[in-house]
Amino acid sequence: MSKDKTTTEAFAQLTPDHMLDAIESLDIRCDGRFLALNSYENRVYQIGIEDKSPLVAKFYRPQRWTDAAILEEHEFTQALAALEIPVIPPDIDDQGKSLHHYGLYRFALYPCRGGRAPELDNPEHLEQIGRFIARIHAEGATKKFNHRPDLDIESFAIRPREYLLNHDFIPAHLIDAYESLTADLIQQIQQCFDRAGNVANIRLHGDCHPGNILWTDDGPHIVDFDDARTGPAIQDLWMFLSGDRSYMTARLADLLEGYTQFYDFNPAELHLVEALRTMRLIHYAAWLARRWEDPAFPLAFPWFNSMNYWEDQILILREQAALMNEPALVWD
Repeated sequence: MSKDKTTTEAFAQLTPDHMLDAIESLDIRCDGRFLALNSYENRVYQIGIEDKSPLVAKFYRPQRWTDAAILEEHEFTQALAALEIPVIPPDIDDQGKSLHHYGLYRFALYPCRGGRAPELDNPEHLEQIGRFIARIHAEGATKKFNHRPDLDIESFAIRPREYLLNHDFIPAHLIDAYESLTADLIQQIQQCFDRAGNVANIRLHGDCHPGNILWTDDGPHIVDFDDARTGPAIQDLWMFLSGDRSYMTARLADLLEGYTQFYDFNPAELHLVEALRTMRLIHYAAWLARRWEDPAFPLAFPWFNSMNYWEDQILILREQAALMNEPALVWD
């Protein structure tokens, strides 16, 4: 059996006992409290610690990131935290390590921080989010990732599309429609990038959706940099924009009111909003397909491998085709 298959099977069979043994191998005494948190790509749990505050343990999915790529994410969040940006970097042990190994498992430990969802109708919340994202980007622009990929059309649209078409997920009577539609969409996405022109690529959070913002009375925590990569700044902003055009324009103004206090924004990147949304839709479907053999995925996403899902997906993608033909949002 290959090493990759062995580690993948071990990850699928990861039990609470394995996790507690791994954490206690660092001379940390667990008290038996154990709460699963909302994560599917990795296994993330809140762990009770004797006579101390709980920790959050993240066990990394095999073959997704190299150790070097994980450490780049850790170093990025540690640099941001040093600038008093409210991110949550992993704990570092007495040997200066943030990434730990136990048998076939790799894991990191984080302080436990709570919070609620941000109010996306609240201009003050959006302005504050904009300020912190801008500060992330200001630091992100100071150097490059060496081990983490770029956000590009190839990896977020072309290869995911090919995966879906080459595996048995799309119902047979919808394959031709999906193939033709996504081929046209990829051309439209490229045209959006062409209209945007030569935009700067910087280190990003990469998956900065509202679920990764934990709001407290003192403001937000920005969490889960697991998808950190290089790309255009708008990638960390567009997921706060949804609804009709007037609503998105107002929310964009709120975000950028805060953002531009700390980092310049290139309005040409607004040509990419619907292109990036379309890429995410294609990429997300392929992500579910690639993970379908993990028992956690059919349980969590039972609607994915169904006729209704793919019929709805084609309708949504057709709407995206129309939206990519509309003028870009305007920021005054």
